Amino acid sequence: MAVHTDKEIKELIQKMTLEEKCGMLSGADYWHTKTVNRLGIDHIMVSDGPHGLRKQNLEKEESSANESIKAICFPAACATASSFDRDVLKKLGDTLAKECQQQDVSTILGPAVNIKRSPLCGRNFEYISEDPYLAGELAASYINSVQSHHVGTSIKHFALNNQEYRRLTSSSNCDERTMREIYLTAFEKAVRQSQPATIMHSYNKINHEYTGESKWLLTDVLRKEWGYKGIVMSDWGAVNDRVKGLIAGEDLEMPTSGGINDKKVLDAVKKNPELEKNLNETCERLLKWIFSFLDNREDGEFDFAKHHDIARELEEESIVLLKNDGILPLKKEQKIAVIGEFASKPRIQGGGSSHINTDTVVSPIDAFKNSGITFDYVQGYYIDKTEEDDAVLSKEALDLAQNSSIIVFFAGLPDSYESEGYDRTHLNLPPVQNKLIDQISKVNSNIVVVLQNGSPVLMPWAEKVNAIVEAYLGGEAVGEAAVNILTGKVNPSGKLAETFPLRLEDTPAYLNFSKDKHNVDYGEGIFVGYRYYDSRKMDVAYPFGYGLSYTTFEYSNISVSKDSFSDDETLSVTVSVKNTGSVAGKEVVQLYIKDNTDSSIRPEKELKGFEKVMVEPGQTKTVSFTINKRSLAWYNTDIHEWYAASGEYDILIGSSSRDIRLTKRINFKTKVYLLREITQNTTVGDLMDDDRTCSIIKAFNDKNQKNSKEIDSSEKEAITDRMSEEMLDSTPLRTLHTMGFNLKEDDYTNLLKDLNKAIQ
Repeated sequence: MAVHTDKEIKELIQKMTLEEKCGMLSGADYWHTKTVNRLGIDHIMVSDGPHGLRKQNLEKEESSANESIKAICFPAACATASSFDRDVLKKLGDTLAKECQQQDVSTILGPAVNIKRSPLCGRNFEYISEDPYLAGELAASYINSVQSHHVGTSIKHFALNNQEYRRLTSSSNCDERTMREIYLTAFEKAVRQSQPATIMHSYNKINHEYTGESKWLLTDVLRKEWGYKGIVMSDWGAVNDRVKGLIAGEDLEMPTSGGINDKKVLDAVKKNPELEKNLNETCERLLKWIFSFLDNREDGEFDFAKHHDIARELEEESIVLLKNDGILPLKKEQKIAVIGEFASKPRIQGGGSSHINTDTVVSPIDAFKNSGITFDYVQGYYIDKTEEDDAVLSKEALDLAQNSSIIVFFAGLPDSYESEGYDRTHLNLPPVQNKLIDQISKVNSNIVVVLQNGSPVLMPWAEKVNAIVEAYLGGEAVGEAAVNILTGKVNPSGKLAETFPLRLEDTPAYLNFSKDKHNVDYGEGIFVGYRYYDSRKMDVAYPFGYGLSYTTFEYSNISVSKDSFSDDETLSVTVSVKNTGSVAGKEVVQLYIKDNTDSSIRPEKELKGFEKVMVEPGQTKTVSFTINKRSLAWYNTDIHEWYAASGEYDILIGSSSRDIRLTKRINFKTKVYLLREITQNTTVGDLMDDDRTCSIIKAFNDKNQKNSKEIDSSEKEAITDRMSEEMLDSTPLRTLHTMGFNLKEDDYTNLLKDLNKAIQ
């Protein structure tokens, strides 16, 4: 099939009528774009994702938009993010793209990179992380992999959609620095590193303007600043004003509006012909997207057995061992009791638009049987009866626990506790499960708890059990993966992509989350997740980046390519990792940056690199990182640039944000100056900090201090040297003229001229 060139696409647009162009701006139905048969423009289909293909079953005439084909359910993002492994997301993307090609799906709607601002967000199970660097890196790997097969992705939800409550109408009110550093960074990284075919804008407003109508967001930042080339589509039903959306840079409305909004655009273009330029640009982007799939069809592959095994492998890389006092891995000679309905009916995914229709679920019970391990099982509780325990089931569980050498208790959150469409109201497991774990601990202290949940939970029994395994929502092969981890067939290597707090009240957004019908105030600013907990040195249950292994690792020999670097340079960091245990294992080496310049309010540390490495017993491997100015920078809203101040920074190498093993101090020198104009309100301190003006203001101070009268002893007691220094630092130039030195007008004017000349 011939590939449509840019020239041919422009020629097609010239041949389209105004009505046909406007018709391209919305879907034909829930999942398809429109056709223009006379010009050979065919439709394409999109489908929900991102951890499986939720394609509507079009072979059934009465199929609803939510009735999907049978497909593989891979682990949700809450799990795969914990792999801290770009290759895991690459493998997931590669597999899904082959399925999309086989099923004639042009674009899979994902990945979802909204930041986990609060663990209460009902959709956190399909978001990647509380950290934008990690979210962006993993998303870019996934997108590049999917799109290498000419299947598009739709990174979502752009932007600041961090709660489900009133998500269609609420305004996310946030300062620009926080937006840039926390909530836009993952999208920016994905755009710059992978150019997703589409970006899905969110429902909500940002600072009282709908995202789909924000020219600043969709054009100024996304297209002009980041260089985005693809299309912007609406979330399903997110369009408020289609004409404003067209002007802002919104290309495609999904799903269909039945022609209502197309006509509004048509009428607007007829009244204002200049809008046809926007219309033509949008149609060009849409046709490039459509033909990029139609012109590059592949056979694809949808091998259920093979892809099920991939789902298991991905989950094995993602499971996090939170606690282990030596009880794991399990041994075949132990008398094992398996307790909990989640062992027979695992929760493999979250609810809502990403829900995959699969019937190939292998439960932990099935996996235990297939492993050849002897065990006894009792249900213990009902998943859907969360408040009151069942006396018969509880007694069976306690009797079995009393007569077993080790208990493996499967716990988790039911579907009703977390889903798209609503937020959680607490972080608790169902009371019936907490109560039963507590009761069992009184008759048998050898307990392993395996969790199935999409976001953090409180664990009041944590000190009473011997091991805790976080399986998250691990897809259809979660049972096999969990048992392989429990038995030591696979050494756990997952790390938490989010912090587990000790209390809901400790969370950064506690005072501002989901409290108002109309506004969401991001009052915690840049202090989200570990940035908040670590800066406050606050105790947490389990920190960001944390995860145990069945072996141990020793870090040593940190070195840098140079001790200092500047704006356009990079710096290489290497570190040695040795497996000091007796089994092979993977370690996630994490690089954080600490800013010591005091140039702005900064978190204690920020993740700026991670690598997962496989190390054999006794083996040492070298892990390498590259950092640049952006690794050190914060977003300065005065100059509207990413800015790293000159001074000292620490490179921190650790196994988690709270387990820093090695530190190396480096120096950075910038040629970027914050002083762009000097006015009467510029402070002496800012002038002293700028090497272009420092000598001028210092000479001025020295000269005028010599001319000032000597202060007496009582004044010396009232005004200390420290007080003088601090007052001078914050003194605006105008006070030197009016109060400080009683300057003549000409002297003051000449000082301002000299200072401004110095910064030109």
